[in-house]
Amino acid sequence: MKKIGALIVLLSFKLLATAQVKKVVADKIVAQVGDKIILKSDIDNAVNDYKRQGQELPPNAKCAFMQGQLIQKALVLQAEKDSLQVSDDEIDAQLDNQIRGFIREYGSKEILEEIAGQSVYQIKESFRQPFKERSLADQMRKKIVESIKITPTEARIYWDKIPKDSLPFYETELEISQIISTPKSNKDVDEYVIKQLYDYKRQVENGGKKFEQLAKMYSDDKGTESQGGTLAINRNDKGVIDAAFLAAAFRLKEGQISPVIKSEFGYHIIYMVSRSGDDAVVRHILKVPPVTEHEVALSIEKLDSVRNKILKHELTFGEAVKKYSDDKNASFNGGQIQGRDGSTYITIDALDKDMVKTIEHMKAGDISTPQVYTDEQRGKKMVRLVYIKTKTTPHREDFKLDYNKISQRALEEKKQKYLEAWFNEHLPAYYISIDKDYAGCSMLANWFKYAAKN
Repeated sequence: MKKIGALIVLLSFKLLATAQVKKVVADKIVAQVGDKIILKSDIDNAVNDYKRQGQELPPNAKCAFMQGQLIQKALVLQAEKDSLQVSDDEIDAQLDNQIRGFIREYGSKEILEEIAGQSVYQIKESFRQPFKERSLADQMRKKIVESIKITPTEARIYWDKIPKDSLPFYETELEISQIISTPKSNKDVDEYVIKQLYDYKRQVENGGKKFEQLAKMYSDDKGTESQGGTLAINRNDKGVIDAAFLAAAFRLKEGQISPVIKSEFGYHIIYMVSRSGDDAVVRHILKVPPVTEHEVALSIEKLDSVRNKILKHELTFGEAVKKYSDDKNASFNGGQIQGRDGSTYITIDALDKDMVKTIEHMKAGDISTPQVYTDEQRGKKMVRLVYIKTKTTPHREDFKLDYNKISQRALEEKKQKYLEAWFNEHLPAYYISIDKDYAGCSMLANWFKYAAKN
């Protein structure tokens, strides 16, 4: 019953959410928990999907995925017994996100449907029950361990058991916040860019060029230019995609090109490839108006004034972020740069090259002078103030210095042990059946013990 939590996550995000959209020719039931069955295809698809994505398979992969499935089915049974609920709206939102992911992966709705041999509606319905079970299992797991806490004493006991030569080594880690000012282009430059886009629009409408060709040649969106500007969007993507872009896109019929529209990134024209309800596939060409040194200088002047106010204690850095930053996410994250895992602690390799140069000689508590940099996503010049809240030196794990990391690991271990105890208590109450092909899986020993009693 090892690594229960990890296996549930493994199952949720690989076996179900990214399973290959292909029809199964031959199948059979290989296990059952209560009235919940596990198919051979569930396990095979998980293994094949890991291989397809270049992921490293866990040891005894089929045994591991089977254990994950058994765990999930048992949690679902208990969730149903405890009357836990998951709303249709929640499942629909998850399904919509999954379909958009498939469309991005395969290039278009039509290609997806061709590969799957099903309509988008049919694909969503085939995923509905697995998604519902995943959500119920997640809820049940949270309910089981929600009362588990960790004390500093327990964290210390956990840490003291780790051999000192096995303690992790950490590179320099920082907590960094920033205030961003976006230099505004002047009116003449904006008008020139708008004329360019209208010229591209005319070339396509006159049949002289294909939209995707122009996108590859001229679009400033480096993330989509190689795909001819293709994007899979949903009407409810307002937190992810610019609202003006979405509104303009969903006013179009298939084959239409929008007038020039302005978003937070620059100016666009949008071509509607296909629509299905709130989902659509579009192509777009983005042009980012260049800014002159004069506009950059104005942003530098603005942030220099903000820095002086902070240094004079007229306001805190956090207050300045809310009042002056042009970053749309600043009101949610306080201007703090987060790591790939959502942590506020980041390593230098997670920073852009301009930021690395800026902080090279800064200490914890320092606020930089206004720094000009190039936004890698937008490809445009920006100006920012950088504040270093904390900065560690490379070191072997230290209990005081790295307490948050240590206590989190100790908490996860405690939850894991509690989950194992919970399963050992509840397994005798379940009807369990497992195919003899898995008899050699040592990690399934407890499951087979109770299956034999059945």
